[in-house]
Parts: sequence; C-alpha cells; structure tokens
Amino acid sequence: MKLLVDSSSSLLLSLLLAQLPLFTSAVPAPYRRPNVLHELDRLANQTKNLRQITADLLKEHAFETDPEQHRFKSLPLMNNRASDINSLEMRPTLSQLHADLKSFEHHFAWLSRASRKHHHPALPKLGQMMSLIKSLTSMLEHQMMRVDAQRLSPPSPSMPPPPPSQFDVLQSSQELLLQFRLFCDWAQRVFSVLSTKSKMSAVQ
Repeated sequence: MKLLVDSSSSLLLSLLLAQLPLFTSAVPAPYRRPNVLHELDRLANQTKNLRQITADLLKEHAFETDPEQHRFKSLPLMNNRASDINSLEMRPTLSQLHADLKSFEHHFAWLSRASRKHHHPALPKLGQMMSLIKSLTSMLEHQMMRVDAQRLSPPSPSMPPPPPSQFDVLQSSQELLLQFRLFCDWAQRVFSVLSTKSKMSAVQ
C-alpha cells in the first residue's frame, strides 16, 4: 500500500512539474509605459536637423538682398514670443505644431514640383528635407496619440500660381525657407521645454 501511495505522489508531482511552463507563460508580461520624454527629445533633435538643412539651403542659394515677402499668403504666422514658451500646455501646443507642420509640408510639395519643372539645383537637398518633414510629422502624430492631443483641421493652404522662371523659383524658395527656419527655431525650443517640464513633473 505504501508503495502505491509513493508512486501516486511521484506521478502527481511529475504532472505538476510538466505543467509549470504553461502556468508561467500564461502570466501576462508587465505593462511598460511609453517613454513620452524620450519621444519629445527625439522630436527636438529631428527639428534641429531640419533647421540645419534649411540653413544650408539658404546659404547655398542666398540673395544679396532679402526676397520679396508676398508669394505665400497661407504660411503659418510665426509671431510667437519667447516669454510665452514656459506657459505652453502639452496637448494644444502639439496640435498647433502639427497643423503648422502640415501646412509647410503642402508648401514644400508645391516648391518641389516647381523646382523639378525648372531644374532647380537645390532639388536633391529639398527632397531630403521633405523626407525629414514627413518623418517628423509621423513622430509628432505618434506623440499626439500618446497624450490624446486633438488633430486640428485647418483649411487647405492657398498656393500661388506656378513660378514662370527659375529666378522666381529661387525667390519662392527663399521666402519659404526663411519662414520654415523660424518654425524650426520655435518648435525645437518648444519640444525641449515640454520635455523638461514633463521630466520635472515625473520627479514630483
């Protein structure tokens, strides 16, 4: 009888040990919160890269005088003040930056078409910049989803007529690049400040 009991206990123990991997695999993995702070730093770095490319293009094809500022009527108004930056809130700020970035994306698509038509020498670097803009837009949309920021729906920008000459393309590119450099300056500061504020909140 004792032999039967010992055999039954050994069999039960063997069955339990055999099922142990199934029990451990059924335990859900711990939830890992998305690294929002890291994403804000990545957005700041990507914007910094875009600003550098913009500055390089302005140096390569610079005018002796400032270009006429009248071609683009629907560019985002870059009238932000440095004193306002510390009072910005995450969600509405990301929403506005996204709307402005999408507007610039439409304007650069117009410039790219005009540059191809007139064989503008800056076309390769312009294509690189547009790829970075699309990448930044995608990163920003991902961040907006994480913090539940609303997407704005501004009207489609109104584009000027196609430029008749390469000189007009150059004038248009100068105006657009100058405005975009201002945007990158502002956006880079905003992402950095939002990241710093988020880190301080996380510590508290």
